Amino acid sequence: MEKLNQQWDLETIFNGGSTSPDFQSFLNTLSDEIDAFTQTLTSRHTSFTVDDGATFIDLVRTDELLRKKLNEAGAYVECLTAQNIKDQNAALANNRIQSLDAALNAADSLFENILRQISDANWAGLLGMDALKEVQFALREKRERSRKKLSAEQEQLISGLAVDGYHGWEDLYYSLIGKMEITLEKDGKEETLSVSQANNLLDDGERTMRKRAFEALESAWSDHADLFAAALNHIAGYRITAYKARGWDNILDEPLDYNRMSEQTLSTMWSVIDHAKPKLVQFMKRKAELLHLKKLSWFDVDAPLSNNSSKGSYEDAATFITKHFGSFNPNMASFAKNALENRWIEAENRANKRPGGFCTNFPISGQSRIFMTFSGTTGNRSTLAHELGHAYHQSLMNDLPYLSQNYAMNVAETASTFSEMIVSDAAQAAAKTKEERITFLADKLERCVALLMNIHARFLFETRFYAERKNGVVSVDRLNQLMTDAQKEAYLDSLDVYHPTFWASKLHFYITNWPFYNFPYTFGFLFSTGIYVRARQEGPAFAANYDALLRDTGRMTTEQLAEKHLAVDLTKPAFWQSALDYLMRDVDEFLALTK
Repeated sequence: MEKLNQQWDLETIFNGGSTSPDFQSFLNTLSDEIDAFTQTLTSRHTSFTVDDGATFIDLVRTDELLRKKLNEAGAYVECLTAQNIKDQNAALANNRIQSLDAALNAADSLFENILRQISDANWAGLLGMDALKEVQFALREKRERSRKKLSAEQEQLISGLAVDGYHGWEDLYYSLIGKMEITLEKDGKEETLSVSQANNLLDDGERTMRKRAFEALESAWSDHADLFAAALNHIAGYRITAYKARGWDNILDEPLDYNRMSEQTLSTMWSVIDHAKPKLVQFMKRKAELLHLKKLSWFDVDAPLSNNSSKGSYEDAATFITKHFGSFNPNMASFAKNALENRWIEAENRANKRPGGFCTNFPISGQSRIFMTFSGTTGNRSTLAHELGHAYHQSLMNDLPYLSQNYAMNVAETASTFSEMIVSDAAQAAAKTKEERITFLADKLERCVALLMNIHARFLFETRFYAERKNGVVSVDRLNQLMTDAQKEAYLDSLDVYHPTFWASKLHFYITNWPFYNFPYTFGFLFSTGIYVRARQEGPAFAANYDALLRDTGRMTTEQLAEKHLAVDLTKPAFWQSALDYLMRDVDEFLALTK
């Protein structure tokens, strides 16, 4: 593949970056439109009947369009703040987006109040209209969720206060990250790195470098721990207070509702995983032996087994991904090629970028943007494949009504993880030597450890943290202890050194729009693995069914999705066990090859 530009193009979305006049005009118009929508809803004093069908359809379409526009603006600001965490204009724009989001949420509270006042007979009649048939699921869901909330006035107050009293703490977290500088010796000289750049060294081939980077990061998180603890405590406190007012006793009510899945499904998944963990411990013990260690430490889990691990170019990674996407589905390959060549991806390795990676969608433009920091590792290639999977998923839904595109995070990880597996298995199959095969098996199993153990530690930590937070603020020392205990339990106490300040380093704990930003990753990993097993059994013919499943992710529950497209019951262990059986075969092969 020819030389690719590793900086994304945002000018085709709005011209002018964080000071774009076009973007400011867009926000001004959107603000006026939200005000007008609010006024329309406020002036409605009678319940809708079937005779009001045309007016009701207009309200639904307006609500849909405003959310679409807000998400377009939000995605743009997310990209601006990620590409340069020191961009103050982008930070100001983000504040305005949050204010607009609060205003639209307040309007939605009024709209939801209108929905729950409609009689059952008239509701059935309205949903039966042709214009609304494709958004029936979304409207039913909106109505049911409204019944679990407070009055419209109270929910409006919550939304308004959230800008400074809730989302503001997330903003503070990003501001703190932006000011952090990690200083350590690298290549014989002292360097100052961003958090993202330092994180990339945690899987360096040299253990001394990994250890040095880990200790430098741990020290930096500890230095700012009191501020991170304040942010985390206040985010949790806000949630707990809102939940209590609504009568939500279970801290998992909102995340389970958001992910459209039952607690029984979640419990079944974790139970099956627990039974598989001893197998993963066998892998980690063998890896420790190969690295001449008694036990792996936190910073060894993702370490390459060879100091000679090669690094590839961005173009090499792009070529490999598109080639093997095409082996499953030519449409995936064409999509990836278009995204790469048209600069939908920000991959440049430079300072002042936000840590991590993501894919965000622009519903008005019908495009996506992918953010990551590419340094040439196989992990970077996997991240690129992962985020391209997200973007492909969205592309399959762009022609649906926007209300039917709102898929939850757990199934959002389906296409991304599936894409990773295609690339990972292709790399393993292409291995020319025993050493290469061992390397690729280790890479796959490290992902298993991350998604079945690391994510579980996050889930355990957050569950216990919220239980304690109900009784008051949780101290830094206690947060460190909760984190360490969760890691020891999740990893079956198989590590030598743990990461007590992980709660401060992981931005997922500070995201206010999605509570419990952890278990959906594990769900998506195993769900997509189960789908991948089915794809291998059925061959290329499965591609059409796969696309159909992805298109339906925004218009049914998770259990319904699995039943319709896979004929499986997610509340039972069988499906989860089939996915884990497939994954654990890699442990057996790894152990055999490394005797």
